[in-house]
Amino acid sequence: MKLVLDASVALAWCFEDESSDYTEGLLDELLETKVAAPELWALEVTNGLLVAVRRKRIDEEQLTGALEFLDGLPIELTPTPKGRAMGRILEIAAESGLTIYDATYLELAERLDLPLAALDGALRRAASTEGRLYESA
Repeated sequence: MKLVLDASVALAWCFEDESSDYTEGLLDELLETKVAAPELWALEVTNGLLVAVRRKRIDEEQLTGALEFLDGLPIELTPTPKGRAMGRILEIAAESGLTIYDATYLELAERLDLPLAALDGALRRAASTEGRLYESA
């Protein structure tokens, strides 16, 4: 495993206007190796796509295609132990100002000793501060 993947990166793969050299490089690397994400990742990307449908950014057919695409990627979803959620994840969120959800990604990167790939500004800053930011693909 090479890195922890935030939902923001995966969603960028589903919207052409959010594509960048960073996201495309990550996708290329992902096709060669597995990456990790907390189980929360599946809920976040599905919610992001549903919101896009509701806002008429994509249609039902595009939603189905995006879900199939994401489901086919070699992303290993990792459970978040209750003790970590109520312990270290809470600490990370309190110290960094992140939401519990974003802190879950950073905690997983810490636990697996991997860098974190993210597009969200606050999460990138917190990962950088912790020496966990995946800079470039």
